[in-house]
Amino acid sequence: QVQLVESGGGLVQTGGSLRLSCAASGSIFTVGAMGWYRQAPGKKRELVASITNGGNTNYADSVKGRFTISRDNGKNTVYLQMNSLRPEDTAVYYCNAGLRLNAISRLRPYWGQGTQVTVSS
Repeated sequence: QVQLVESGGGLVQTGGSLRLSCAASGSIFTVGAMGWYRQAPGKKRELVASITNGGNTNYADSVKGRFTISRDNGKNTVYLQMNSLRPEDTAVYYCNAGLRLNAISRLRPYWGQGTQVTVSS
């Protein structure tokens, strides 16, 4: 069974840091772009950061300079280093990845179950 499993969420104070990890497990042929989304209560899910296989990154304006996305292709894992956290960063963070499960299939989007990040004032 192919899964994306997030870890690293928790409760921190304003100004603190967290490092989120998301590992794709199972039989996977190719991992394409990977990214992190978040959804706060009453709000739509939004892109936080993404990274391509070639290492090109994209960030939401609200997290530029504070968050860093990276990946380890050997481990099929994407990370999100979050520094200088603010209460408005509080949300469920979801991992996303484009995965090919065999040589003749196309990349399809997969989602993790989410990990809670809470930043106290």
